[in-house]
Amino acid sequence: MGVRVRTVTVLKEFEPFGLTVEASDNGSNRKRNDGKYQYMLFDPQILRPRDDDSWIYSDDCEHELFIRGKHLLWSSGPQVFKRFCAPSTIIKACWCHLESISEPLLCVLHLHTLTAYTPSGEMVSIPVPPATASIWPVPFGLLLQKAADANHLCTSGTSAAFPSMSSTQELGRIIREGSGTPVNSFFSPNFQWPNYDCGANFSHYILKHTLEEPQVLLVEERGKASPMNDPEEQILWTSETVPYIVSYHRGNMRHSVWYLKMSSSKVETMSVVSIQSEVYAEEHTNVLSLHRIWQDKCVQPIANQVFLATDDDGVPLICFMLKGKRSLISLRLPDVPSEKIDVSWSIPAVAAAPVIITRPRQRKWGIDGFDLLILTPDGDLSLYVGRHCLCQYILPPGVVKDVTMQDVSLNQRHNAISVEVPEEKVEIVGLSDAIRGRLNLITASGQVLRCALRAAPVSLITEDCINALAEGLNPPLFKHFRKSLWSHECSMPLSGLDLKFDAEWETFSSLIMGWIRNFSSVHLKQEEVNTSSAWEFLLCSKMHRNYLKTPCFIGLSLPPALQPSAHCPQTELVSTAVQTEDPSFHRQILREMLDILHGVYEDYKLDILRSQDLQRLVHLVNSIAACLGEANFVDYYARDFPGLLPHFPVLSTTDGLRNPPNLLQWLQNCLKYGCSARDGEGLPHLLCKEGSFAVDWSRKIVAFYGLLLGSERRGQNLASGVSFNVASGTANCPEHWTVLSMVAESFGLQQLDRLPYGVSLPLRHALDRCRESLPVDWPAPAYVLVGREDLALTTMGRSTSVKSPHKVESVSNHLNLLYMSSPYTLHLHPLIVPSSTTNLHEAVGPGMERVDSVPDSIIDGMEHMFNTNTQLRFGRDLRLVEVRRLLCSATPVVIHSAHGSIDEDQQGHLWHLTPRTTALPFGRGAFTLASTWTLLTEAMTIPTLDVSGRVAVMNNSIVNLNITTGTVGDLISWPEFHNGVAAGLKIAPHQAKMSRTWIQYNKPEEPNFSHAGFLMALGLHGHLRVLARSDVYEYLTQTHEATMIGTMLGLAASHRGTMHPTISKMLYVHIPSRHPPSFPELELPTHVQSAAIMAVGLLYQESTHPMTMKILLDEIGRRSGGGNVLERERYAIAAGFAFGLVTLGRGNDASGFAEPMVDRLFQYMSGCSEPQNESYAMEYVLDPASGNQVMDGLMVNIDVTAPAATVALALMYLKTECEVVASRLSIPDTHYSLQFVRPDFILLRVIARNMILWERINPGETWIQGQIPDIIKEGVRIMVDNSDDISDNIDMEALVQSFANIVCGACFSIGLRYAGTGNADAQELLYSYSIYFLNEIKPVALSNWGRHPKGLSKYVERATLETCLSVVVLSLSLVMAGTGHLPTFRLLRYLHSRIDAHGHIKFGNHMAVSMAIGFLFLGGGMRTFATNKGAIAALLISLYPVFPTKPTDNNTHLQAFRHLYVLATEARCVQAVDVDTGRDVYVPLEITIKETNHHVETTYCRVTPCILPERSILKRVKVCGPRYWPQDMELSPTDDPWWEPRDKDSPFNGGTLYVKRKVGVCSYNDDPTGCQSLLSRVMHKVSDGSKKLSSGTSLGKSCGSGLSKVDQLVSTFSADPSLLAFAQLCCDSAWKYGTENDFQEFCVQVLFECVSTDRPALLQTYLYLYTTVASLAECALSQHTMCNDTLALSSLKVAVAYSGALVDGKLQSVSGELIQSTFLAALAKRVEDILNYWQHIRTDGANHCNDLVNYLTNGKRPPSAELYQSDLLANMFLSFYLRWYDMPPVSVVNSAMKRLESFPTAFVSVKHNPRMPLLALMLPGTHSRALALVDESYPCRS
Repeated sequence: MGVRVRTVTVLKEFEPFGLTVEASDNGSNRKRNDGKYQYMLFDPQILRPRDDDSWIYSDDCEHELFIRGKHLLWSSGPQVFKRFCAPSTIIKACWCHLESISEPLLCVLHLHTLTAYTPSGEMVSIPVPPATASIWPVPFGLLLQKAADANHLCTSGTSAAFPSMSSTQELGRIIREGSGTPVNSFFSPNFQWPNYDCGANFSHYILKHTLEEPQVLLVEERGKASPMNDPEEQILWTSETVPYIVSYHRGNMRHSVWYLKMSSSKVETMSVVSIQSEVYAEEHTNVLSLHRIWQDKCVQPIANQVFLATDDDGVPLICFMLKGKRSLISLRLPDVPSEKIDVSWSIPAVAAAPVIITRPRQRKWGIDGFDLLILTPDGDLSLYVGRHCLCQYILPPGVVKDVTMQDVSLNQRHNAISVEVPEEKVEIVGLSDAIRGRLNLITASGQVLRCALRAAPVSLITEDCINALAEGLNPPLFKHFRKSLWSHECSMPLSGLDLKFDAEWETFSSLIMGWIRNFSSVHLKQEEVNTSSAWEFLLCSKMHRNYLKTPCFIGLSLPPALQPSAHCPQTELVSTAVQTEDPSFHRQILREMLDILHGVYEDYKLDILRSQDLQRLVHLVNSIAACLGEANFVDYYARDFPGLLPHFPVLSTTDGLRNPPNLLQWLQNCLKYGCSARDGEGLPHLLCKEGSFAVDWSRKIVAFYGLLLGSERRGQNLASGVSFNVASGTANCPEHWTVLSMVAESFGLQQLDRLPYGVSLPLRHALDRCRESLPVDWPAPAYVLVGREDLALTTMGRSTSVKSPHKVESVSNHLNLLYMSSPYTLHLHPLIVPSSTTNLHEAVGPGMERVDSVPDSIIDGMEHMFNTNTQLRFGRDLRLVEVRRLLCSATPVVIHSAHGSIDEDQQGHLWHLTPRTTALPFGRGAFTLASTWTLLTEAMTIPTLDVSGRVAVMNNSIVNLNITTGTVGDLISWPEFHNGVAAGLKIAPHQAKMSRTWIQYNKPEEPNFSHAGFLMALGLHGHLRVLARSDVYEYLTQTHEATMIGTMLGLAASHRGTMHPTISKMLYVHIPSRHPPSFPELELPTHVQSAAIMAVGLLYQESTHPMTMKILLDEIGRRSGGGNVLERERYAIAAGFAFGLVTLGRGNDASGFAEPMVDRLFQYMSGCSEPQNESYAMEYVLDPASGNQVMDGLMVNIDVTAPAATVALALMYLKTECEVVASRLSIPDTHYSLQFVRPDFILLRVIARNMILWERINPGETWIQGQIPDIIKEGVRIMVDNSDDISDNIDMEALVQSFANIVCGACFSIGLRYAGTGNADAQELLYSYSIYFLNEIKPVALSNWGRHPKGLSKYVERATLETCLSVVVLSLSLVMAGTGHLPTFRLLRYLHSRIDAHGHIKFGNHMAVSMAIGFLFLGGGMRTFATNKGAIAALLISLYPVFPTKPTDNNTHLQAFRHLYVLATEARCVQAVDVDTGRDVYVPLEITIKETNHHVETTYCRVTPCILPERSILKRVKVCGPRYWPQDMELSPTDDPWWEPRDKDSPFNGGTLYVKRKVGVCSYNDDPTGCQSLLSRVMHKVSDGSKKLSSGTSLGKSCGSGLSKVDQLVSTFSADPSLLAFAQLCCDSAWKYGTENDFQEFCVQVLFECVSTDRPALLQTYLYLYTTVASLAECALSQHTMCNDTLALSSLKVAVAYSGALVDGKLQSVSGELIQSTFLAALAKRVEDILNYWQHIRTDGANHCNDLVNYLTNGKRPPSAELYQSDLLANMFLSFYLRWYDMPPVSVVNSAMKRLESFPTAFVSVKHNPRMPLLALMLPGTHSRALALVDESYPCRS
């Protein structure tokens, strides 16, 4: 068998694409040739994530890495992917996978470090040992090799950077100067690596993770492991796939092969190990070591090339190219990794490369099937599989040096190079850069040509058949087949790129047909010889021919009688390839080929898209069967394709007749009788072979049926021997197993549509049954597969929430979803019915414009709030428009003046409005909290704060504020700070990719208050974590008070509870009292000190750090000096809050060392003297402003320390229910004790006591009255009665003020306890007290006032009443936070409108109302407050019930602390999104909360968007209602905070709940009442029409014009484009199919059925069923053939069997049948009637005989298709009959009848005729009608 010569396809003259890019960058086409460069070509499959078999890369071009100096270019073809600019010169680069990192990393080695890049461009720098010269990818990480000579790089001849994927050379292999001469790169040894001992002689390291230090690589010798410390051991080759390493020792000049293994225990090290490695061995239990398995036996020169290939049996080979010896040697890898190996074989060669040509789909040990392309010493280019040569390659003639072509992809095969020049042989001198089927050929002239070889057949049928033969044939037989195929004279198309698809199949089939002809001729010859004498048989035998070749007969002239040709004339007809073959060999290979190709044939029958290939294949397998005498196979194929196959003369055979496997019959039997252990008997043997992928399609279907019908599972195999895969997830029933298996096999809806309609029905049944109730732990593709895209998106949100959107894992996940999804990727939005949810700006027409409304062009920081979410929740009215109007501070305020000129009244009015205007940023910050994502390419815009006025009656004239002393800037400095905070708070807390660059970009040239507030807002959201130390230093050294405050508080909030040491040092620098004596004195404003002390508390929150606790406790009572005495209260309260934060809720836990601290706090409250060990002199400090005198002696000044101590105790014992501490915070209950406690301190005591006794807070009037002592109640009763007998000893003012503060404190406690709950009882109670205090200030016509005592204003000052009102209003807004409660908002709007000309309403009161409005619409209704300990502390700090009197007032409480409420917010709002339309929709939810001390387990309903309860009580959330598919989320109540948007375990995906609407209903947005549902609109006419159709009335008449709107109606209820297209095309009254049956009426009824049952995918099945029976009837009536096969009828039989399985209970159904059983039964009856009708007309008349009887008795079919149309129809209907009634083959029937004849005559009598039962036993599965026909065809014996 000669070796064929083939021609390679030249794609182009090769040069690195990086050179072209450089020339383009330089603006010139002249190539740059100065300096050295490196390049590497690699297979894009290297980018596949680890252990992700579903990853697909569509690019068929190799990729290139190009390096010159510091620059690296990653490209593919003409496309540049990434550019990297390194900080220093690049030595080497390679791709690798590190431990626990699934995506590949591009590792770039520099002189000092190793930089790892992800494909998306993320970077991490890693220090490496000194003098590291090379890096190599290995399965466990990255191998680092130090240079043998520190002055030069460790150069290797040629070694692969990607050996597991291709033969790509090491990046450092090709290093060129401008002249192209290879040079070595310089390596500097001066860098000292700080993490390693420079004196250590370790030469090799392993890097396993980017966050770990490299580990020393160990070498095992004689049972002990020592570090690899031989720099002469140079690495030549590694692989990411197999753990083997090839090295070359420069000293002894020998190659070695090492096995790299990981040991899970500590390895015993030798004494030479340094101290550092001993420490390493203690810290790391998993160590990597090398074990030598092979070494050269003699001295060898270094291998020019080492690569990985595969032997002819698929075993990997390590190949060494020794160019000096002109030899390629190979070593087979052992089955046991650590076994010794030896040289397997060698081939003469001067160059070699691994290519993928003959085995593109073969993988063993995770390695592709690499062939060998060898350049022999004679200059021939040969293709080897193992050691066997298949063919030779040559370059096409006319390849000259100056040829230039564009790159040609594998799909552009017609662009092969063709240049007309004189033919001459081109000498090839080298091979390089082989990637799969492409490589570079280097010619003697120096030309480098990029060439392509055939990697796989283009024809899918050819590829499938070859792969099936490779998997199924015995290895010797397949080797013979492969050699014959590549040596076949017609197999040239297999080597070229310019061919047609059919040419490959013709080549493949012609080879087998040649074998058939040869075998037939030999078979005929043997029959002729058998009739001759034994002597002639001996002369024609193979033994005689071989005997004549012995030496004794050589040279002798034999008589003609002894010549073999004289007696064997047919031998000359046999081809050269089979002259020396035994006929039994061909019989064996043809027999195995028949079984294997029949398996492919059955596989194609289950794929409707392979019908054309099936028709090609049936001719070949039928020819093989006819040649082998397999009559049953021939009959089987004739039944499938009666109109295609000619009649073959079946050769006689001595073998028993076999029945071919029939997969459709097997599936049908499974549905009828179930699955059992013997089910594998009727399957093709290739289907059950382990590791077979040639018939993977049918294997999946058989596995799905087995799982669905209860087949026994044995590991990863079924009882039938078929393997299956199952995805992770809970499986509670066979349907669950089936769905999970479909997901694991990537078998989605697209693949389901490719199945025959009958075969797909049981699988669709499994999907339909799983759709209603699903486990929660399924993967996203499983939910997509069953039609629950809502659950899929929810699962994807959880799985990708912690990943960046550019991760490769997310790409592979989406690709996997594409397999699961339907063929239609674009959803059509349904028609939108106008609803009440409209644009608010459109609703406000010209007639509704207000004089104080906000123009749309004004940037006020709230313009983005009118989005889909807010519109859906508050879009039914104008409340959001009103909120924006109330909180807008960017426009001049409207002045209502009665005069027509600017006068003092207008200025006075403007002065009264200014405090309200400056307080608006507080509310706007809460209203816009976390409501937008900023573009990091744009600067942040902070709205202006305008304190001017606008006189509406004077043409909107602007009135500026007139300040006699100072400037407006001084007045609005702190309001500008709050304005900056409000602007920054609108940025989402989890803004992606927030960078320090963007923060620095927004930094102003000069510090200002706005930017200071902006910094604090970023810190409250956690964004200041990205700042570097230098950035913080720049902010703090600007000596700008507000900037320092914002920076410190923002940093502490960003690192809350972390005790970050660097930040802690920075904060303590700003607390002068903590400076050591030698520290230089710093002049720090007390504002900054207060902010620093609060920041310390935030940084150490809940840490109970003892030293910090002691420091903060001292700061509460610290004595002040200088002129800052009046600011002590602010500092003390900040220290008290900080102390409470550090000990938050940990009072009981720290009872030992905290008791002295608690006693000291009570000293600060009661006013006892300081400890006597501290002596303080009496100080008199004068306030120069007021002349007041404050005395500090041994007694504690409780006016300063009592509030701080109270809040510290409240936070320390928060929610501890500690009776001891609470009792010491009791309210004075005697007249005497009331004289020693200020009324406002009583307010704090009530709050502190209730915060400790948290669980006892109850939103009821009784509970509030229980907080009031009896003595105070009595005094209030006297006040109400207006009694004149008031004793002089009774201080009514103290009693009434105490009453007001106690009620106010109780209301505040209720607000904290029920913050964010929307509790109706708490709202009603707080609302009534708000009205109560409002009426005490100024009577208003409001209800709910009579039950509270009147007359407080007689004894209580207006300022106190305003404070109480503000506290109660804030408490009310806490309870209703985020709800937008309309009655509460009306109250707040009224309070906002109050302007007091007498100055009773201070800036703090306006601030409280503004904050209350913002809280009510917190985050636009998307956020609310939590009630965990940290949240309560933040709320107490921000709402501390002592309010400033003016915008610049920071004396008692720093205004910056008012924004700490942000730390108490949670995004608990959930919004439902329709997965089909992407619209936010209303969805009813059923929410269940757990039982608590105040209520039992409760279930209530809400409609999205809504705010969910806290995580501590939330137990269950369920999507209910008839319009959406249900979801049930069971939750475990826990005290953890609400899930953040990026939390992986969040069940709500950052507030988004994906839902899927059922087909046939509208959304609640478009149809609130349900009157537009499918059953209540026009489609009811269709239903009525279907009833009329059954009674004989035409549907078209009944529907009238309604049918013309079917497509519009369908588009209203479904976004499925297939439904819409079906309605437009098939339901159009203008299209009539046929005359008797109205196809349009059928389509309308089917459409109604599919839409009403939400099963649109069944439309295709209905159409197949309809057309199958209609075509059969048309054939019978018109006497013309409509098809050539009977496959549709077989599919209908499977559908009928599915219906029977439902009736018999083998398949369970919850939601009813997919297709009505009566409909399928009617179709089956119709088919039987048609077949009986045809049989009747074929037996009617004298000229026609019964075709069935002739077939059964004589085995004859009607004449072939070439004769007459009537005969073709007869043949077709005969096959229809045989298939429908499951008639056995003729041989089986004859065998059964012969057995009947052997029965005694008395038993088988004509009178009783018991043959029917006996035939049913001997022919199981045959229809009774067929049995009756058999009985009639064989007359009984008389």
